Amino acid sequence: MAHFAQLNESGVVQQVIVINNSEIVDANGVEQESIGIAFCQSLFGADTLWAQTSYNANFRKNYAGIGYTYDAVRDAFIPPQPYQSWILDEATCQWQAPVPYPTDGGSYNWNEGATGDPHFMSWVEVTYEV
Repeated sequence: MAHFAQLNESGVVQQVIVINNSEIVDANGVEQESIGIAFCQSLFGADTLWAQTSYNANFRKNYAGIGYTYDAVRDAFIPPQPYQSWILDEATCQWQAPVPYPTDGGSYNWNEGATGDPHFMSWVEVTYEV
């Protein structure tokens, strides 16, 4: 199955659809994104914008999701930035915290810090009551 993301004018993913691979192959049986885009436009309108995405992230870095942005320069789908302080990893197009996630096996949530001061940003362990 082939997956295509519908984009708005800013490149933000509006929806992701699945179509049969047979809808995107050329006369030689080779998959072509342009054929898939034309198929999607035949379903949703000629003025709609589409980009193919890979469920296994074999291309375009990440599988597209609603709210992700397609960056044509990076040729990648980038998830929404979860926190203002997080930095985009150019190799993966994933957001990384400015402080590495603890490796002690615990569960943690990110604390952006109420003051916005980077000295107060940290991972806070999640505790569960039994």
